[in-house]
Amino acid sequence: MLCINLKNTNPFFCLAAEEYLLKNFSEDIFMLWRSENTVVVGKHQNALAEINYPYVREKNITVARRISGGGTVVHDNGNVNFTFIKNVKSPAEISFKLFTEPVVEALAKLGIKATTSGRNDLLIEDLKISGNAEHVYKNRVLHHGTLLFDSDLNNLGKAIKVVPGKYESKAVQSNRSKVANISGFLKNKMKIQEFIHFLLDVQLRKDGNTKFSLNDLDSEIIQKLAFEKFETWDWRWGYSPKYTFKNKVEIEGKILQIKLNVKKGIIEKCILSGTYFTEEERILISQNLSGKKHTFEDLQNILQTDSRELLYSFF
Repeated sequence: MLCINLKNTNPFFCLAAEEYLLKNFSEDIFMLWRSENTVVVGKHQNALAEINYPYVREKNITVARRISGGGTVVHDNGNVNFTFIKNVKSPAEISFKLFTEPVVEALAKLGIKATTSGRNDLLIEDLKISGNAEHVYKNRVLHHGTLLFDSDLNNLGKAIKVVPGKYESKAVQSNRSKVANISGFLKNKMKIQEFIHFLLDVQLRKDGNTKFSLNDLDSEIIQKLAFEKFETWDWRWGYSPKYTFKNKVEIEGKILQIKLNVKKGIIEKCILSGTYFTEEERILISQNLSGKKHTFEDLQNILQTDSRELLYSFF
């Protein structure tokens, strides 16, 4: 098994690296990586429905989409991501336990007892410290998970705190759980870099495992994939399943009701009612929003306003 400690912290590069290693290498792989201030949604999720859009935008938190299914996770400096890529002969060999057990064993060496949940999470004393997901490509499976080591849990909670009922679709929805940091359970304190080196060393001590680094050509190809796929609006937002957005707000003592039908991130139909706009304004805005992206910038251009309260009522 090739063991990689990826130093690049750009979330799009890291996610692209996983796909590149999955599809272009034949060896089994273990990789550790971090990315800063990023909400990562599952492949089949509605990105807007999974995030607290005003908070994420105001805090400049990146929103990314991965190639695996499952729920939304939050990355920051205090979180460590692990990736296993393994060749399998049949789907029967694929199990979450196969890939989470090495992490459970590593944590046990630090005096921490971690257990699995029924939702593909790792828990310490019933508190979630790791969310996991998988993606299968031909005879190879990619399994990755988070490890909350010393994350800003307050920021994590706010970034994915959403108001239920605004978005209606068949998209996969996340299950929210109470979370905790691994560092709080350590008997002997350690810094996150020490934790990363420890996890890597545990794998390197196993027979047949060797340290590996991406070369310049690998990095160039990965960067191209990140730019052409993972950074794009079409992948991050447009890949969301079609959905209906509904909201009712009171602004300056006036009522605004909103209904949007959105497909591939594009507003197909907009219906406005209430007393905030005149009838003529409602008709004009609805017509102008048709065919536009469901984005802050497109809405701002159509509504011609800097009012955050009004603009955020559409998310």
